[in-house]
Amino acid sequence: MGLRIRSFGHSEPRTHDQILSRIQAKPLSKRNRGNFLMSHFFLAQRHLYELDQHLARFLRSAAMAKIKLPFDGETIRRILIQTVSASKCRHGSLRYWLSAGPGDFQLSSSGCYKSSLYAIVIQDKLPYDRRGIKVITSSVPMKAPEFAVTKSVNYLPNVLSKMEAEENDANVAIWVDDDGYIAEGPNMNVAFVTKDKELLMPGFDKILAGCTAKRALVLAESLVNEQKLQGVRIGDVTVEEGKKADEMMLVGSGIIVRPVVQWDNQVIGDGNEGPVAKALLNLILDDMKGGPATVRVPVPY
Repeated sequence: MGLRIRSFGHSEPRTHDQILSRIQAKPLSKRNRGNFLMSHFFLAQRHLYELDQHLARFLRSAAMAKIKLPFDGETIRRILIQTVSASKCRHGSLRYWLSAGPGDFQLSSSGCYKSSLYAIVIQDKLPYDRRGIKVITSSVPMKAPEFAVTKSVNYLPNVLSKMEAEENDANVAIWVDDDGYIAEGPNMNVAFVTKDKELLMPGFDKILAGCTAKRALVLAESLVNEQKLQGVRIGDVTVEEGKKADEMMLVGSGIIVRPVVQWDNQVIGDGNEGPVAKALLNLILDDMKGGPATVRVPVPY
C-alpha cells in the first residue's frame, strides 16, 4: 500500500482533479481527510530539473504536516527517478503526492495504516509563454504563513484567487499581505525590475519559497555581470512600488517566467514585455538543457 506509480501520455487525464480521480479509482482503501502533500518538477532532455531542491522542500513539508514517510528520503528520490525511467518519457513533468494513507475518513492520521507515495509522469512540452499578461489584486484572503510555506493540497484559496482573476479578464490575482506588502500569485512568485534596475523579489517568510524563483535569483546574477541589471535582492515591495516598476513578472514551475504588462488599471513600464523577463526565461530554459549537475539529474533509460 506504500507506493502507486502511473505514467500518462497526451490523451490521458491532465487536470489535478482528473489525475486524482484516476488514482482514487484504484483500490486504495479509505483515506483520512486533508493530510495530502504534492509537488512536481520538469523532465527536459532526459534530465530531471531541480529534483533535489523540490524533494528537500517536499520532505520539510511532510515534517510540518506530521506525515510519516513511507520510505527514507534517498529511497523516495530513487523511486522518483525509476518512475521516470520506467515511463520512457523524455520531456514532460513528474508529479507526486504523499498521503497519510489508508484510514477511517477522519481528520487525524492516527487511524491511518501507513502513509502512501504516488508518482505520475506526464509527457508534455514546457509550460512557458512569452506574451505579457494582466493581473489583478486578489480579494481572497491569503493563507496564514505556517500553511503557505507548506506544499500541501490545501489550494482552495489559490483556486478562488485564480477564478477571481479570470472573472475579471485577467490571468492571475496577486496577494497582498496585511502589512500592505506584495506576497505572491496563486501558484507562483512575483518579481520586479525597479527604476534603479534591480531585480527585486518579495521574501519567502510568509509565502512558499518557489524552487524556480530561487533558481532565477541565482541565474539573474549573470545579468548583473552583463550590466543588464544593477543588482538582485529580496525585500519588501509595496503595491505602489510594484505598479511603478519598470518590469513585473511571475516566476514559477507552472509558467517558468511570464511578463506582466498590466496590474489592475496600471500599465507596467511601457506596456510591453520587458527585456529582463525575456532574458530570465532564456536563462532558465538554458539551465534546464545544460545547467550544472546540482540542478540536472540524469534519468537512466
